[in-house]
Amino acid sequence: MQAYPRPTAWLVHALVMALGILMLYPILWLISSSFKPDHLIFSDLRLWPAEITLDNYVKGWNGISGTSFGSFLANSMLLCLLAVLGNLVSCSMAAYAFGRLDFSLKNIWFGLMMVTIMLPHHVTIIPQYVLFHKLGWVDTFSPLTVPKLLATDAFFIFLMVQFIRGLPRDLDESGRIDGCGPIQIYWRIVMPLALPALITTAIFTFIWTWDDFFSQLLYLNTPAKYTVPLGLRLFLDSSSQSNWGAMMAMSVVSLIPSLVIFFSLQRYFVEGISTSGIKG
Repeated sequence: MQAYPRPTAWLVHALVMALGILMLYPILWLISSSFKPDHLIFSDLRLWPAEITLDNYVKGWNGISGTSFGSFLANSMLLCLLAVLGNLVSCSMAAYAFGRLDFSLKNIWFGLMMVTIMLPHHVTIIPQYVLFHKLGWVDTFSPLTVPKLLATDAFFIFLMVQFIRGLPRDLDESGRIDGCGPIQIYWRIVMPLALPALITTAIFTFIWTWDDFFSQLLYLNTPAKYTVPLGLRLFLDSSSQSNWGAMMAMSVVSLIPSLVIFFSLQRYFVEGISTSGIKG
């Protein structure tokens, strides 16, 4: 690795710190604004509030339209857990089949799966909505969770296939000598070794589902079933007065689950990305 002269190193460090502060400023401003009275949120851009109040958190947690923000958090958490569980089971089984088993037209099926990664999500929105509407699934969690049980997230299948292909096939032979079938090899040998890839899949699925707004807006109509993104939208009303303070406060609260999960599993996340060959 090339070593920079000391003045150049200081300059590089100062530039990186300045860029870091610039990127963190919106988040710091959001946290600061959640403690400001409404009349200071947009008039005072300083990070340290001139007046500090907790009313935004109280009003925000009480919710809106008779539904507390705790209900939105519970709905989002349930949706994320079902999505994570579905992706871990279905995508890992599909990845094991592509990575370890031999079956007819395997390469063609794998190529077709890879094509779905390149297919824009917006192309499938209308056909999916028509299908789920005819099934009577609109205004339920089914359109947002059932597809996860059918291995529809090709990116996670590809990620796990890359990881599983890197595991020595001698382990499979050892399992067969001990009398293990394909299912036992999948469950007892491959899955424990694929833990970093599974955790990476779980983190991505949780964060993407937690942050998803459009799909949840499309399929959920009843406020009692709303998730965190839809609940935050309720604080903004274009036809009357918006409660910006409550929205800022609950936005801060909604960041906590994602941050806790990411930083608690960060070690496995980096390992899963680096060993599956998906970098940069």
